[in-house]
Amino acid sequence: MSKFLKVTAATALSLCIAAPAYAEKLGLGRAALPEEIAAWDKDVSPNGEGLPEGSGDALVGEEVFAEKCASCHGDFAEGVDNWPKLAGGADTLADKDPLKTVGSYWPYLSTTWDYVNRSMPFGDAQTLTNDEVYAIVAYILYSNDLIEDDFVLSKETFLEVEMPNASGFILDDRLTSEAHFVGDACMSDCKDEVKITKHVVFKGDPNSPDDPVSESAGEAAQDAATAEDEAKAEDAPKAEEAAVVEAAALDAELVKAGEKVFKKCKACHQVGEGAKARTGPVLNGVVGAKLGHVENFKYSKTMLSMGEEGVVWNEANLAEFLKKPRSFVSKTKMSFAGLKKEDDIKAVTEYLKSFSE
Repeated sequence: MSKFLKVTAATALSLCIAAPAYAEKLGLGRAALPEEIAAWDKDVSPNGEGLPEGSGDALVGEEVFAEKCASCHGDFAEGVDNWPKLAGGADTLADKDPLKTVGSYWPYLSTTWDYVNRSMPFGDAQTLTNDEVYAIVAYILYSNDLIEDDFVLSKETFLEVEMPNASGFILDDRLTSEAHFVGDACMSDCKDEVKITKHVVFKGDPNSPDDPVSESAGEAAQDAATAEDEAKAEDAPKAEEAAVVEAAALDAELVKAGEKVFKKCKACHQVGEGAKARTGPVLNGVVGAKLGHVENFKYSKTMLSMGEEGVVWNEANLAEFLKKPRSFVSKTKMSFAGLKKEDDIKAVTEYLKSFSE
């Protein structure tokens, strides 16, 4: 046996002997002191029980997150490489490839607080102060549009935060709800008589000659379909003409360059057919629209106020915002620092112009 294997074996044996069962049997070790147990007992319950004193908001949290967390989770909680995303994924749980984040999946805020407090930052766990943990959690919530940036998270306000997937989990009650399945299954002579209690009704295609739907209904459906086709045929030249004019007005090379720049935005925003709101709103039709124009998206109060005053996303305003967002819209929820190159700003603006409503 090599020296390395001997050392490994000896170490493994010592660990086994030090285990509680061996300690009790062989008289090794001692019972843990209350203060030692308390040092490890950091559990936080969904009702807030176990939370320590302290507080923090997203503004402070952004700075702490950038220093302690961004190297793995990105500046905007969008994840880096294979490190997990902490924001986004709203309404994706039913998708084939759902994005499970604090905002889309986690049912309890206590899980977030407990995990950050117990295990983060990676490689330097349990070095954060209570205030830093509160601030980081606040920033994660803010990145998921669950709180305003000036909301102060603390022991007292903890339960004011409503997690979107709080009702998405159910208790496993199969032992009681499926108790009637327990026992020996009947395999023969189990029922004296079997009766059909319902029938499946197939309505089928009203245009089919074999369909049970009345002939008049089929004719009505056919007439409606014909009218719809005629309307589409009439509008087609107009749509093609508009598309040609729009394509001619865009700089194709600039659009292509803008698509590359937009990769910096894709963690929060989507464009194109089927686009959905993420941490940020869908950007289809944004050029020329008023600030805060996307319905049912939770913008910052400043953004909504500017939109109500008639401020629009023209190219000049977009350029100013993309260069330094918080200088153009104070307290904007977008935590992106901005694009430094004017060419990138022009390119991404041209790219956004290629997506209408």
